[in-house]
Amino acid sequence: MPDFWEHPKEARLQMKKIKDLQSWIDGYREVEDAVDELEIGWDFVKDGELSEDELDALYNKAIQKIEDLELRNMLRREEDKLGVVLKINSGAGGTESQDWASMLMRMYMRWCEQHGYKTSVANLLDGDEAGIKSCTINVEGDFAYGYLKSENGVHRLVRVSPYNAQGKRMTSFASVFVTPLVDDTIEVRVDPALLSWDTFRSGGAGGQNVNKVESGVRLRYQFTDPYTGEKEEILIENTETRDQPKNKENAMRQLRSILYEKELHHRMEEQAKIEAGKMKIEWGSQIRSYVFDDRRVKDHRTGHQTSDVQGVMDGDLDGFIKAYLMEFAASEEEK
Repeated sequence: MPDFWEHPKEARLQMKKIKDLQSWIDGYREVEDAVDELEIGWDFVKDGELSEDELDALYNKAIQKIEDLELRNMLRREEDKLGVVLKINSGAGGTESQDWASMLMRMYMRWCEQHGYKTSVANLLDGDEAGIKSCTINVEGDFAYGYLKSENGVHRLVRVSPYNAQGKRMTSFASVFVTPLVDDTIEVRVDPALLSWDTFRSGGAGGQNVNKVESGVRLRYQFTDPYTGEKEEILIENTETRDQPKNKENAMRQLRSILYEKELHHRMEEQAKIEAGKMKIEWGSQIRSYVFDDRRVKDHRTGHQTSDVQGVMDGDLDGFIKAYLMEFAASEEEK
């Protein structure tokens, strides 16, 4: 079509569909190639040209490719393909909880890096002595929300605190909120009459790095829940760049993401009522415990656990994500 790019929004939507289809074709071909290699490898073993250990490696590779494609097949919802706004808040407990929040931030940043997702820190509030009080991270890339929606809830840390002189075992909490990062293909209505803006100077390290202009933006939106009538002020701060218009644009994107997530939350609650509790929607509940001294990380929803605490804190979350999606998909199929 010669006029294809004359309608940018429709063109982007079409290109996204093509990209999605191509990714499934590529995934299928990777599985096909891995299975072919395994079949050839079996013939080589019989002829003594390949060891059993090498054959095992080919088998594990084929299984991994199949499981990866199977896992992505579970992400069928419209929002699963989107990026993520991931917000971490430290719980009560001062420095200990703030340190825990910063450890979670590092864990998710490492996971994103390992999976090729682009991250940007939209807002960061440092702790009083160490760690962070809160942070907001934008994660961009295909299926980021589909995978990271499993992380929504309260995360509990048990360890001997380095901030406690008596060497006592301490329990800390931090909450993680995961919201789909909406793009141009998602229609979300924002009423300009309910919006107001403030500007402020972004914090800096001092000296030449101090921001002398008010590039930080604070957005307030007076939201009324269309289903319950409850009123709420949504507050978003963005200090991502030193460009105020860009920060406003980013804050608006986050607002649209929050409004979209609220609609999704309502749909999921209604679905949960219909399903009589079959689906586990863990909004705001304690989902996982990280017990450092016992070398154990356990997910309370699925029962999945591992003794590789350091690996988890370095971003190895795939086992937990997979276990959650397997259970989520099984509940979906029961409908």
